[in-house]
Amino acid sequence: MTVTTLAPPYIDPAHFAEAVKTRGYGVLSPAGVSGFVGCPLESLEALKTDWDDLPPDNFLRDGGRYRRRRHSCFVIEQTDVRQVPHRAHYQPLEYNALHGGMLRLFEPVAPGTVAQPIWPELLLAIARACSDVKGERPWYVEAHQFRIDTLNGIGRPTPEGAHRDGVDFVAILLVARENVSGGESRIFEAVGPHGQRFTLLEPWTLILLDDQRVIHESTPIQPTAPGGHRDTLVLTYRTGGFLEPRT
Repeated sequence: MTVTTLAPPYIDPAHFAEAVKTRGYGVLSPAGVSGFVGCPLESLEALKTDWDDLPPDNFLRDGGRYRRRRHSCFVIEQTDVRQVPHRAHYQPLEYNALHGGMLRLFEPVAPGTVAQPIWPELLLAIARACSDVKGERPWYVEAHQFRIDTLNGIGRPTPEGAHRDGVDFVAILLVARENVSGGESRIFEAVGPHGQRFTLLEPWTLILLDDQRVIHESTPIQPTAPGGHRDTLVLTYRTGGFLEPRT
C-alpha cells in the first residue's frame, strides 16, 4: 500500500506572525527557523543529543511505554528569560481528557540544555512572534522534550487525541525523526469545518499554533527499522500565569 505524505505548507519567516494571526497557525522550514531565530542550524544541532537522555514518562494512562520526556518552566519578560523553580505540569480535564486533572512531575530539562546559548534565543524568538500576534506581555512558558519510540510497536505522540492545551500558543519543533512512518500533523479549526494535515520530515521544522483558535494532534508512528523514534520540543506560551488546579 502506498502512503501519501503531504509536505508542510512552509511560509516566509517575515510572514510567520501574520499567518498565525490570520489562519491560526504557521509553519517554518529548517532554513526559515534559522532566519527566524537568527542562528545557524548547527546551533540547534548542538541540542539534539540531549534527547538521548530522557527518562520514561510514568504517567501514561493508556498503559504505554513509548514516551520519554523532560519538562521545565520559564518566564519571559521582554528580553529576559528566567527559569522558575521546578514545578509539576497540569492540564484541566477539559483540555486533556486522558491525562488532565492531575499534577505530573517530570524530571527537569537538563542544566546543560538550558545553558546552551541557543536555548534562550529560541524561546525569545517564539515569544516575539506571540507578542506580534497578541501584544507584548510576560509569557509563561512550559518546555517539554519528547521522544516517542517504537520499541514495542506503535508510538503515540498525542494519545489524548485532537486537543487544545489551554494556553495561548503552542510551538512544536521537530528535533529528529529516525526509522518511522506516520506522525502526520493535523490542525483543525476549533470552531469551523476547515483543517490541514501534513508530515514533518525535516529536523528543525517549526509549527506555531494559536491554541485558542485551533486544535491539533499527531497520528501514531510505526517502525520502519530498529530504533525508530520521533523527537520534538514542545513549547507552550500562556499569559497570566501557569495552569494551576482550581481551588
